[in-house]
Amino acid sequence: MADQQRLGIAALALSAAALVGLALDEGYSSKAYPDPVRGAALPTIGFGSTGPDVRLGDTTTPPKARARALRDVQAFEGAIKRCVKVPLHQHEYDAYTQLAYNIGPGAFCGSTIVRKLNAADYDGACEAILNWRFADGQDCAAPGNHSCPGLWQRRLRLRAQCLGAAP
Repeated sequence: MADQQRLGIAALALSAAALVGLALDEGYSSKAYPDPVRGAALPTIGFGSTGPDVRLGDTTTPPKARARALRDVQAFEGAIKRCVKVPLHQHEYDAYTQLAYNIGPGAFCGSTIVRKLNAADYDGACEAILNWRFADGQDCAAPGNHSCPGLWQRRLRLRAQCLGAAP
């Protein structure tokens, strides 16, 4: 993958494989539930979708949840395209879009990741994905952590993907 040319950010879109990976990581719920970190203040539905129109008790179907996740991804892609100013490989773009979907576009655009990217420190930006290892004040990477080990595993996968490791 390293010998592929990076493309201008405007030419990129989340790959189908990354969209499927995102859906698998987020999981599916037909009924809105409290966010694992922010609780009832951030109801979540479908494939990890949130927003002012999601309320606890809302329900959805898989087709509606898929459509909403795709709309959400497109909104996050727009934010990424506004804050990232350097060309990327597809695998980097996919990893960053999946991360932004999970942490929010504002957090992503204000992150060390974007500062490193825009300074063309591509490896450093990939490594900075691991900075997003905390949930509800807990370090999910801490040895023996039983409350959020899935988040840490997800970050490790995104870092590897960003660096070009085959899935």
